Amino acid sequence: MSSDVLPYSIRVLLEAAVRNCDGFLMKKEDVMNILDWKTKQSNVEVPFFPARVLLQDFTGIPAMVDFAAMREAVKTLGGDPKKVHPACPTDLTVDHSLQIDFSKCAIQNAPNPGGGDLQKAGKLSPLKVQPKKLPCRGQTTCRGSCDSGELGRNSGTFSSQIENTPILCPFHLQPVPEPETVLKNQEVEFGRNRERLQFFKWSSRVFKNVAVIPPGTGMAHQVNLEYLSRVVFEEKDLLFPDSVVGTDSHITMVNGLGILGWGVGGIETEAVMLGLPVSLTLPEVVGCELTGSSNPFVTSIDVVLGITKHLRQVGVAGKFVEFFGSGVSQLSIVDRTTIANMCPEYGAILSFFPVDNVTLKHLEHTGFSKAKLESMETYLKAVKLFRNDQNSSGEPEYSQVIQINLNSIVPSVSGPKRPQDRVAVTDMKSDFQACLNEKVGFKGFQIAAEKQRDIVSIHYEGSEYKLSHGSVVIAAVISCTNNCNPSVMLAAGLLAKKAVEAGLHVKPYIRTSLSPGSGMVTHYLSSSGVLPYLSKLGFEIVGYGCSTCVGNTAPLSEAVLNAVKQGDLVTCGILSGNKNFEGRLCDCVRANYLASPPLVVAYAIAGTVNIDFQTEPLGTDSTGKNIYLHDIWPSREEVHRVEEEHVILSMFKALKDKIEMGNKRWNSLEAPDSVLFPWDLKSTYIRCPSFFDKLTKEPVALQAIENAHVLLYLGDSVTTDHISPAGSIARNSAAAKYLTNRGLTPREFNSYGARRGNDAVMTRGTFANIKLFNKFIGKPAPKTIHFPSGQTLDVFEAAELYQKEGIPLIILAGKKYGSGNSRDWAAKGPYLLGVKAVLAESYEKIHKDHLIGIGIAPLQFLPGENADSLGLSGRETFSLTFPEELSPGITLNIQTSTGKVFSVIASFEDDVEITLYKHGGLLNFVARKFS
Repeated sequence: MSSDVLPYSIRVLLEAAVRNCDGFLMKKEDVMNILDWKTKQSNVEVPFFPARVLLQDFTGIPAMVDFAAMREAVKTLGGDPKKVHPACPTDLTVDHSLQIDFSKCAIQNAPNPGGGDLQKAGKLSPLKVQPKKLPCRGQTTCRGSCDSGELGRNSGTFSSQIENTPILCPFHLQPVPEPETVLKNQEVEFGRNRERLQFFKWSSRVFKNVAVIPPGTGMAHQVNLEYLSRVVFEEKDLLFPDSVVGTDSHITMVNGLGILGWGVGGIETEAVMLGLPVSLTLPEVVGCELTGSSNPFVTSIDVVLGITKHLRQVGVAGKFVEFFGSGVSQLSIVDRTTIANMCPEYGAILSFFPVDNVTLKHLEHTGFSKAKLESMETYLKAVKLFRNDQNSSGEPEYSQVIQINLNSIVPSVSGPKRPQDRVAVTDMKSDFQACLNEKVGFKGFQIAAEKQRDIVSIHYEGSEYKLSHGSVVIAAVISCTNNCNPSVMLAAGLLAKKAVEAGLHVKPYIRTSLSPGSGMVTHYLSSSGVLPYLSKLGFEIVGYGCSTCVGNTAPLSEAVLNAVKQGDLVTCGILSGNKNFEGRLCDCVRANYLASPPLVVAYAIAGTVNIDFQTEPLGTDSTGKNIYLHDIWPSREEVHRVEEEHVILSMFKALKDKIEMGNKRWNSLEAPDSVLFPWDLKSTYIRCPSFFDKLTKEPVALQAIENAHVLLYLGDSVTTDHISPAGSIARNSAAAKYLTNRGLTPREFNSYGARRGNDAVMTRGTFANIKLFNKFIGKPAPKTIHFPSGQTLDVFEAAELYQKEGIPLIILAGKKYGSGNSRDWAAKGPYLLGVKAVLAESYEKIHKDHLIGIGIAPLQFLPGENADSLGLSGRETFSLTFPEELSPGITLNIQTSTGKVFSVIASFEDDVEITLYKHGGLLNFVARKFS
């Protein structure tokens, strides 16, 4: 097959294969398989050497801890620990440790009780307490004679400025410091996570090719897009395409820049860092032809959700998606990266937009030199990686072609429990009413008809408010899918401006927050003059990093919590992220909707999702006139005009300067520089994991699983959040008991994500999600039954008893086990609990890879069968013997204690996965190579 008709994404794989062909890790056969993609797709495994690796701290810390532990293991086996270091450029961004301890005005909020070592870290910097009615709404040190009333009358904008110069008051042009909420949250973040940060700094000193992006800089995928992306690598006299894998499911964002990249687990990432390729089945490539153009009221988020729903319906799981057609050129780079960022939600490995003239124009604005761009264009055209609408040779050949007319997409949100459940804004009120009526499930809440109109009064800050079903209590503009797209963020700001000028406001009990992806976002919101209007509505910047999206929301007020409990209300959170699984934001907020930033602001103003924006007003102005959403919605032309004026080269240059300069706290942080990390046995953050405790120089023969009990009997769509939560540590959990026994108070617990460097905490946190539904228990709870004793226990406590008794464990599950974010602890945790195998109807591919990578057998029911159809109760014991020679997809027999025998599929896809499983996982396999 000629390379001219290969999909562009496959051409990138082909180039990497040819460049790295050494006859060992990359064979000539692999190159020919890729070249013959049309006939070999879905049938062969091929290796891929990405150009670089990206880690974020939640999943990056276990990867780096494993590296440190591997050095210990290699030394124990007689090898040289200095040989253990990354073999390719590795960037680690500390972006997932931010928690919203302070929001809106700093004096209105106490620190998040889920916080950490605040007492040990010292006192917070003294910040002047301001009255609740702030001049300039948050820019509290401006000494001009302005008041909040002037905000509605002044439509002027900030003077143009770069990120590292002082913010100016928009009314008096007097310098003010960074918002107090940012400074306070950053200071708490450094105190709470000092041990982790010191470990990261040690890693950057000791391991070659490791660079750490310090806290307060931006999100992993955001920094990757704005700063780390090369598009084309240049090493000496060699040019080759940029590509990346990493421990963040949003790595795919860079596919919008024409950079091949996707998220993998920490285990696979470590293999790449050690010079091994990523192994993947040569994928099918679905060509997605975009035609037409969207209407003025549709944002890129609407386009994303529309494409997401369409691709989910078509079925692209485990495939590449590549966009082409006339509609592609009508999408800006920020639109493309937003679309590409959502590909994990429709199951694709990645969503690729080849480099074209729009890409080059964008790169010109972001600081690429003219010479670099000319070299890039010449190279990409020479190797046929440059897309052109006027391509005389036609479009590539695809496995399948689907068409999406952009004209057909309407404004929408997703929810109330899953990101794939899309709801047109025009249908929001009726859909929410239907959710109240439906039985408890993926959408329903089953509220009795006579209780659906219940109202509970609350008193808050001296005023009375009324809560009901549908009341919004959390509204967050956060940094997941949208902050790379200035148009939607500016639209939110312009809508806020018009709302304030119309006299509208947000009720004070609503937990509002604005967490930008980087300083670039702050800059264009400031320089365009919309930031004070967002602040006026309560959307003050709380910091830079994951927060509400990963469960790091400060607690709601007691008044709201009591009202929700009293009325059994289905209250709502609305956020501009891409994850809204039930219980993720806050366990008392049952309905969560994903929306574009301007719709987040709109619903916050409305105070409820139970509203029809077409016929019902948001509120009234000072004269009593009704104000509707269409009255304050900014036009596409207005948004684009502001975007052109303020999204400029200086923003990207400012971010680069900020990253390269670092910050005072990070630069002054002390860290060791020894070859082996000096583990502190008293540390509750960093601990040498036990994966290598029984490591031998040679792998032992596969052991049979005999008389295994079922630890958990689960249903469909069990996510990695259910398996290994990343949010705060509940006070009555097994992890909390462990930390309390080591002298920590609840304020010092921090989150599971922050403690991923401690295997003892993470093992206890496995299956600790309050929304976990174990069929043995019959209701959501992180509990299970220890069958030998009949006790109902925390999952960890039951597993601990089984291990003491020498009883192996398995897990029964339904469809799509392990869906959601890539999270390696969702495999490591069960492994350390003693789980030997998972038996499910189907798996999320990346999670199945993790199970194999840690040494857990992924077993699959035969098509059309499941636990129910086989009459399994989960109370039996299960036995399984492995043959001496495993083969991909082999069928094995399981025998239960009741005498039933049934067949299952060993879901190994290739000989590499079988080899890893025989070694007891990837970590053991790699460690043995160094010993």
